[in-house]
This record gives sequence, structure tokens and C-alpha cells, in this order.
Amino acid sequence: MDTREATRLLKGVRAAALAGDRPPAAPRPEIAESWRRMLAGGVHPDRDARSRVLSAAETEERRQVSPLREVLPLLREGLLPALDEALHIMVVADADGRLLWREGHRSILRKADRLGFAVGADWDEAVVGTNGVGTALVTRRPVQVFSAEHFVSSHHDWTCAGAPVHDPRDGRLLGVVDVSGPLATMHPATLAWVSSVARLAERELRVRHLESLERLRAVAAPLLARLPGRAAVVDPHGWTAAVTGLAPADRVALPKGLGPGPVWVAQLGDCVAEPLPGGWLLRLAEARGAAPAVSRVVLDLSRPRSWSATVYGAAGSWSQELSPRHAELLFLLAETPRGRSAAELATELFGDPTRTVTVRAELSRVRRHLAGVLTHRPYRFAEDVEVELIRPSDPARLLPHSTAPAVIRARLGRGGAPVVP
Repeated sequence: MDTREATRLLKGVRAAALAGDRPPAAPRPEIAESWRRMLAGGVHPDRDARSRVLSAAETEERRQVSPLREVLPLLREGLLPALDEALHIMVVADADGRLLWREGHRSILRKADRLGFAVGADWDEAVVGTNGVGTALVTRRPVQVFSAEHFVSSHHDWTCAGAPVHDPRDGRLLGVVDVSGPLATMHPATLAWVSSVARLAERELRVRHLESLERLRAVAAPLLARLPGRAAVVDPHGWTAAVTGLAPADRVALPKGLGPGPVWVAQLGDCVAEPLPGGWLLRLAEARGAAPAVSRVVLDLSRPRSWSATVYGAAGSWSQELSPRHAELLFLLAETPRGRSAAELATELFGDPTRTVTVRAELSRVRRHLAGVLTHRPYRFAEDVEVELIRPSDPARLLPHSTAPAVIRARLGRGGAPVVP
């Protein structure tokens, strides 16, 4: 479609959506969901709101602690040579939507400055409306926003394509890489290109993680050879480098604030933790009894981009950060105490009861971290476990990344997964 014709159509679609009228064409689902969030959150469609820009010192502090700093050369190599630097810019934002790095020709950078698209600026969706940085952070998926698909009218001369980057060690959202430029110069294939570079960045982080485990393993091997009893060496994220006297596990869930001394670890029981260069030595108590029973689980979905399950037992508590998919699954199970079959969960997640293989694989991963909490046949929380579900105060903010039919119903106040007799 001609660029000018496409722009006119998109402006007509947006105007109809704002007026509550029937649009000349349906907006793309991810754009429609974003616009609903903007209307519910009170973002003004014609007012260019901006939050305080970080100082140079604050920006540099965030740069220093961001894991994206490690892959910045790869992002530059993957994107900048193919960009027309006079017409496009590359930006890298952290998980809060703060722009940490920005590169491009001076002329396009000056245009971006007028839009507030500058280093240190806040491009969270709730601040500036639908955009390639903030909307990708909310949905945790690559997104391209064309012209009037931007909720705020001052952004209509631009098009942006952003893809999230996750930490392969724990699935944590690290930020977004985005390519932006004038509408007339952008192409639909830009999104696939930016997404591919984001995946390369995640792969590079994964390689670096494996290299760090190898270094930790070199430290652990002679140490474990001299130790009596059972022990494991893990990195700060719980990934296993070496074990002795134990069946190896890929990862163990470490309690938050782990420090030297006695500690209870979900998969191991009572341990003594000792710091090592790049990780921890966990020595298992040999006189331990049965693993402490789990009595309560708090499923916290109240935060916009970070969800957790906190497990309480006789020996204390520990928390597990949840991936977007695992947060969806645990929400569905919390909403239906009687449990759900794999086909029922597939229907509520994907609208397709045949996708049971995906459901079973994901629940197998969840159960590795939440041993003693979940049972199967059907999938549900254990009968003697009390479950507390903490939702966002605004139902529209429930798991905003999710397109699961049951979650969408819950956002609209129609309840979560329906109970099937």
C-alpha cells in the first residue's frame, strides 16, 4: 500500500477507536490491546507527555549494571551497517523503558531529540503511549508500530520496530533493541531483522553464561574431590556447575538474599552455603529428615513485568521468578482449584486444545522448580497447599503480555478459566 494511503487509513482507524465508532479496518490485535491499555490508563492521545530525563550520571550508572552492555558491539554489528544512518536510528533501552544507548546520523538524531527520543528518556508505554520500545516491554514480544498506530499523535511521522532481549540464565527481561525512522523509509521486514539480531544477542549471552559455568567448574572439581558427603556447586542464578554424591540437576532454586551459613534449598533441603569465585558451594546436611512440607504459595502477579511464586514451608520460604508462560499457567491453575487437563489448559492458553505437548513441556519445567507444590492428572496445586493470588489493582494490567483467552476474559472482568463440569 502507498505510504500516504496507509497513513490515512491508520489515522481513520485510530480516530474511530478513540470515538468508539466502527473503524474502516480492524487494528492489529497487539495495537488494539495497547490502545485499550492507554485509554484505561488515561494517556492523552494528542498530548506529548514526557517524564524526567535521567542525568548523565544516572544513565551511566544504569549502563554499567545492564547485561546489555556486554552485547552492545553485537547489536551495532548486526544493525548499524545495514541502516541508512541519515534516516534511521538504533536505540537500546533497559527493562524500565529508559533509553541507554542511541546511534545514528546527527540529522536524524536531532529529529529524535524533538520527539523526546533521547538518551535517558522514559519510553515506557504508560508514559508515551503505544511505541516500539514500551509496547515490546509490556507484551514481551517483537512489535512494529506504524505511523498512526502510535497512540500519541505527535509520533505519527515515525515508525519503529522493537524486540525484547531476555537473560537466558533466568528469563528475566533485560530491555529492548529498536530501529526507528520516518514512516516513508521503513519496511515490514524490519521487524524480522531486528528480532533476529535480538535473538543473536540472547545467544551471545548464553555462550558467555556457559563459559562462566566452565570457569566455575574448574574451581569446583578439585574442591569437590576432597569433600566427604554430598555437595553441589552452583552459579549465582542456581545453574549447576558440578556435584558430588547427587544426581545432577540443571538448576536449583536459590533463596533470595543467599549468604554464607545454613540455608534451606527447595530441591536439596538443609545445606550450608559457602561462597566461591563466581558461585556457591552447597554442602548438604547428612542428618536431615524428610523434606519440609509446603503449606502455602503466594502467586504475585501484581507487578507489570515481574511475577513470582513464593513458597512457604516448615523450614522457611523461598521465591521463584516466573517466565511469562509460567505466570499464565499458574494463574489458570490458581483460578481452578479442581485442576485442569492438558487439553483444557491448551484451550485456555492458545484457543487450541491440540497444543498439549507445549503445555506438558512447560508444566514439566514449572514442576522442576516448584517441587511439592504442583500435581498432575489433572494439573493442579496440591490439595494441602493454600494458594494466595495477588492481582494488579487494575484488572486491565493483569499479565499484559498475554493473549490467552482466559487471561483476556479476566482483564475484562469476566473471570479466569471457566470451570468445566
